Amino acid sequence: MHKELSSRAFYPQTCLIISPLDRVRVVLCAPSHPGNIGATARAMHTMGLKHLVLVNPKRFPDPEADALASGATAVLASARIVATLDAALASSALAIGFSARPRAFAGVVLSVREAAKEALRYVAAGDVALVFGTEMSGLSNQDLARCQLVATFPANSEYASLNLAAAVQVAGYELRIAAAGDAVWRAPTFKPATPDEIAQLFAHGERVLVAMNFLNPQRPKRLLPRLRRLFGRARLEKEEVNILRGILARIEELVQKPHRAGQ
Repeated sequence: MHKELSSRAFYPQTCLIISPLDRVRVVLCAPSHPGNIGATARAMHTMGLKHLVLVNPKRFPDPEADALASGATAVLASARIVATLDAALASSALAIGFSARPRAFAGVVLSVREAAKEALRYVAAGDVALVFGTEMSGLSNQDLARCQLVATFPANSEYASLNLAAAVQVAGYELRIAAAGDAVWRAPTFKPATPDEIAQLFAHGERVLVAMNFLNPQRPKRLLPRLRRLFGRARLEKEEVNILRGILARIEELVQKPHRAGQ
């Protein structure tokens, strides 16, 4: 059940804060399309943001929001609905309003990357609210004035407007990078081939090329040095050498078969 929010209801007393991102709330002002709410929930979930606040949403809850959330329905289930932006910002230490278009009285304007760093400076003191406007016109000047900082995206100056969920995704990404760095998963490593194993592979390959009449041992030209350089650059693994030796052995067998038939 989505309920009107009191100023102390954002984070229960029993909630264990294990990440700076747990102190960040995403505030959507008067979203008109439930699909954008669902897509925003998905964008938040991928970046580890949990707290969504909706100011006077036109349609929510809604099945279309659930569908567009695509596995992030937990964010929707815990979303809070409030009547005013003041209620959404209650108890926050910092509010960052997002705007693509220049405003004459915006105050301090930062790129979204710098705004993410600034947000993390405040989470120790209290909650940080990221405030996004309507799909059609963004935040009003009055709503933007309620925010201490303005964040904007260094986008194409001829078309700087982002989809609502896309804007949340980029902001969430920058927050996550600022909080946890950009470490990513790594592919597993396998045992490398020894120099002796590579030398045996090279000798085997040379023998097969001669048997195929591809290499004239009397006039090798640059073929062998280039192959040696190729093998060295490839940083072959032990299993890869075994595969190549197996292929060469099969070629060798097929090349020798006509000779055996003629004997």
